[in-house]
Amino acid sequence: MTTTDPDPAPSAVPARGPTALLLGTTLLLTALNLRAAVTSVGAVLPEIQAGVGMSDSVAGVLTTLPVLAFGIVGLLAARLGRRMGTDRALVAALLLITVGLVVRALAPTTGWVLVTSLVALCGMAIGNVLVPVTVKAWFPDAVGRYTGLYSLGIMVGTAVPVAVTVPLADLGGGWRFGLGIWAVPAALALVPWVLVSRRSEGLARPAPTGVPFAGSSGVRRSVKAWALMVFFGIQSMEAYVAMGWLPSIFQDAGVSPTRAGLLTALTMVLGVPVALLVPPLAARRPDQRGWVVALVAASVLGYLGLWLAAGRAPLLWSLLLGIGLGAFPLALLLIGLRARSPQTTSELSSLVQGWGYLLAAMGPLAIGVLHEVTGGWDVPLVALLVLLLPKLIAGLIAGAPGVVDGDPSDTAVEGNGPDR
Repeated sequence: MTTTDPDPAPSAVPARGPTALLLGTTLLLTALNLRAAVTSVGAVLPEIQAGVGMSDSVAGVLTTLPVLAFGIVGLLAARLGRRMGTDRALVAALLLITVGLVVRALAPTTGWVLVTSLVALCGMAIGNVLVPVTVKAWFPDAVGRYTGLYSLGIMVGTAVPVAVTVPLADLGGGWRFGLGIWAVPAALALVPWVLVSRRSEGLARPAPTGVPFAGSSGVRRSVKAWALMVFFGIQSMEAYVAMGWLPSIFQDAGVSPTRAGLLTALTMVLGVPVALLVPPLAARRPDQRGWVVALVAASVLGYLGLWLAAGRAPLLWSLLLGIGLGAFPLALLLIGLRARSPQTTSELSSLVQGWGYLLAAMGPLAIGVLHEVTGGWDVPLVALLVLLLPKLIAGLIAGAPGVVDGDPSDTAVEGNGPDR
C-alpha cells in the first residue's frame, strides 16, 4: 500500500562542488562513530568488569544494550529530526556520543558504565536513522554512491576498534584510555557538521509545533515499508548471530580457536568491499530484486555448508556468509530509494531500523537457547535457513520498484541527475 504526502516539505537542493565534498567527508566521519562505542567494549570487557566490579550478568546487559537502544531510540529519532532539523539533530547525536564516551572512561561504578554507555548509544541510534535522510536530501541523484560511502564508514568503525582497543589500552595504561580515546573521532566529526549546519537551511525541516508530518501514518500503512523492516531485521539478526556464535560453530566442527576467530573476522571484513560495490551498482536500476535473490542465495549456501560440512571448507562458508551480509548496505540503500522526500526517508528509516533492531535483538539469545536445548548446531542452523524464506519474500517486496509515499512511477533510476 502506498500513500501520497498531501503537503510535502521542500527537499534540500542537491549538493554540488565544495559542498558535496564537505558533506561526503561529514557522512564518512559520522559513520565511523556509529559503532565504535559498542565494539570497543568487547575487546576490554574483562578489564572493565575487574575495574568497576561488574558481574557477568550485568556484563550481559551491557552487551545487549546496543541493539535495544538502536531499536527503541531509533523509533523516536525521526520525530527528533523533524523538531530540530536533521543536521542539528546529528550534531546533538555526536555530542551525546562524545560526552558518553568521555564520562564512561571515568566511570567509578557499574551503574555509571551502563548509564554513560546508554548516552553514547542514544547518539548512535539517532545517527543510524538520520544519516540516510542526509543522503536523500543532499544527493538524490547519487543515493547509491553515498550510501556505499557511509556503509563503508560503519564497517570500518565496527572493525577497527576491535583490532586496536587493546593495544591502545596497553599504550595508555588501561581500559579507561582504550575506551575514552574513541571520543576523539566523535569530537572531530562535530566540526564539519557545525559547518554544514551553518551552510544549510536544514535537511529535514522541523514540523510546526503540534502539527505532525503528513507522511508519517502513510509510511506505517505501507506494505513495502514493513517488508523492508523485516528484511533489515533478519539481516541484522544474522550479523549479530555471526558475531556471537560463528566462532563456536567452527570450533565445535574441529577448527582451532585462532583460525575460528580469523574466519569470523573475515566474514565481517568482507562487508567493506561489499558496502563499496553493492549500493552504487544496485542503485543503477529501479528494481533491486535480483540483488536480494543473489545475497540470500549466498547466505543459503553458507548456512548449508556450516550445517553439513562446517569443518571441511570453513573458508568458503565464511566467504559466502560475508557476501550474504551484504544485505545490510542494500537495506540502507532501499531506505533512500523507497521514499520520495527526505522527510519520508526519515519516517521510513525510523520504522525500518527501530523495529528491525528490536527484531534482531532476539536472534543471538534464541540461537543460544536452541544450541543449549539440543546440544548441537543442527537445529540452530536449520532455524537460520528457515528465516531466510521470510527474508527473501520481504526483500522481493521491498526491492520491487515503487516508493512508500507515492506512485511507483515516481521511482527514478539513479544516475539521471546532473551529478553523474
